[in-house]
Amino acid sequence: MVRKGNKEFAPALAQVASERGLDKDVLLEAIKEGLKAAAKKKLGEAYADNLLVEINEKTGEPDVYATKEVVAEVTNPALQIMLDEAKELDDSAELGDTLTILVTPEDFGRIAVQTARQVMSQKFREAEKSSVNDEFSTKINTIINAKVQRKEGESYLLDLGRTEALLERRDQVRGERYNPKDEIKVYVVGVDNTARGPKIRVSRTHPNMIRVLFETEVPEIHDKIIEIKAVAREPGSRAKVAVKSNDPEIGAVGTCVGHMGGRIHNIVKALGNEKIDIIEWVDDPMELIASALKPAKINKIRLEENETENGAEKKALVFVDNDQLSLAIGRAGQNVRLASKLTGWNIDIQEEKTSFTENLAKAAAEQQPVESETGKSSLAENLKAAAAEAKAAEAQKNAETAQAGEIQPEEAAAT
Repeated sequence: MVRKGNKEFAPALAQVASERGLDKDVLLEAIKEGLKAAAKKKLGEAYADNLLVEINEKTGEPDVYATKEVVAEVTNPALQIMLDEAKELDDSAELGDTLTILVTPEDFGRIAVQTARQVMSQKFREAEKSSVNDEFSTKINTIINAKVQRKEGESYLLDLGRTEALLERRDQVRGERYNPKDEIKVYVVGVDNTARGPKIRVSRTHPNMIRVLFETEVPEIHDKIIEIKAVAREPGSRAKVAVKSNDPEIGAVGTCVGHMGGRIHNIVKALGNEKIDIIEWVDDPMELIASALKPAKINKIRLEENETENGAEKKALVFVDNDQLSLAIGRAGQNVRLASKLTGWNIDIQEEKTSFTENLAKAAAEQQPVESETGKSSLAENLKAAAAEAKAAEAQKNAETAQAGEIQPEEAAAT
């Protein structure tokens, strides 16, 4: 303990606690427990739970006390004291009373201190584990900075400051590779208590990571002015984020992008240059689906809701022109897959078919009427004539079919 001439015990204890990042009271209790174990070993196992250790906060010298019952005849000296002996310590003592008696061993020296040091060391480790657990438990669902130490198999060992964590393969973004001393951002998934201490679970692919990044970079989201309504993400490749403004004076998409794209740039960089599409959330499912499928141009959408054993099944049939089909589906189906997840609708992209007459009429409309020098009909006139003939032929065919009872006359007339 602290000797004469050294600085006072209490300030020294506070300094050690601060250096170890521990609570001073927790550290003091650990020291007392260590000294109690040493005293018990020196005094004998008979002194079980009746020992008490007090430490002089100025000198650091320990005093060991034992609680003993006042009895007429002693059968266990560690736990009992004769009435006449008790009277010498406290003249008001009576049979059945409990006295606290100073029992500090005279040679409470090297062995006791060594034993206390070992026990305290164990208590330090336990207190450190508890402190780390408490610190990182408050960081669950947040993003922290980590430094790569080395690769271990398919995982990376990360330095989190006071402890370490493994970034396992399933939590890594596909294609990302790290070198020692690289600094990366990770999402704290949870803290598990194990025999070896708290295990911090971290991830770079967790669905909430992109939400937290937006909350960090966009103060309006933190302040609830803008809401993140939905997120769909394929880590390392692309993500879609639907946002909504609660203030008509503030645009949700522009605010998230930031001045000259500064805000979204920081988010993209933290995610390893993952592409992010930000869309405006609307309550109309058709409008939302159309926005989620951008940059593809949508012709029309048909919604279907069916009750199944697993609940309501929401399906959206989306029709696009042929030249928009691959754009709407996306590479390897990514665009439609992310849009489905974002909107909550199972989206099926289909090419919109057009009739021969519609194609002819469209082609004719796109041509400017130009008469040739020979006076012959222009291409536009020929196309219009062909379209008219085809339409008349279709009408005639429908009329004949109607007479045969295959379709209603009203339908034939409408055609």
